[in-house]
Amino acid sequence: MNRPNNLELLVNQENDRTHGLPNRADTARSLALLDEPKALSPVELEGRRLIHRNDSVRVQADAFRELRTRLLALGGERNFVTLVAPVSHGCGGSFVARNLATAFAFDDTKTSLLVDCDALHPSQHAALHVDAAQGGLMDYLGDNTLDAGKVIYRTGIPRLRLIPSGSQRETSGESFSSFRMRAMVDSLRSRYPDRYLILDSPSVLGSPDARILSELADLVVLVAGYGMTTAENIEKATATFPSEKLAGVVFNHLP
Repeated sequence: MNRPNNLELLVNQENDRTHGLPNRADTARSLALLDEPKALSPVELEGRRLIHRNDSVRVQADAFRELRTRLLALGGERNFVTLVAPVSHGCGGSFVARNLATAFAFDDTKTSLLVDCDALHPSQHAALHVDAAQGGLMDYLGDNTLDAGKVIYRTGIPRLRLIPSGSQRETSGESFSSFRMRAMVDSLRSRYPDRYLILDSPSVLGSPDARILSELADLVVLVAGYGMTTAENIEKATATFPSEKLAGVVFNHLP
């Protein structure tokens, strides 16, 4: 079986923001709507390189649970938006984003929404075996008549939904800085107080997209390929984001 990668994580920075508590009625309503009638089995999850609760991937699952716990400590009581940004392409940023979203969905009181923002190298729909027939994020941003609900898909994981990237694009910065993008993120987060958004970002070095997306996020997790990303490149990447948003660095062990 293809099991999820091991990872090492280092989370830093302090955050003393205070948020309001979720409304219990809204939380119960959103959890009921995000039930998954055809939940994936552990074997199917491992085939998608996803964590689960069984012992076969306990080390990896515990690492992502720890990352989730540290983000919750930084984010306060209210839901928040997390940008997962690889230093460079090939660091495993999409793998980390996908499993972090799964870790949030482990909690029976929380839901997560994974948004694939890598228009040049979209991968989440294929990794999760989602048939994105109605389009995705880039299609929504380019079509004012398209409803956001049309591009939110089931994943086979209870309480986890996906917005795939959609139509492949060479450039996407203007779309990410648009009012429509900001309004969508605000709406998706505010509709349910238990929903946590995970934005899967393009690589930091070589593109302005990650910096633009960080303006929509509350916290940023940087992903470095263990043994392949230099300290100099990590330093360059961290300088891209406001220090108060940078939650830390995940060192991902690549296959």
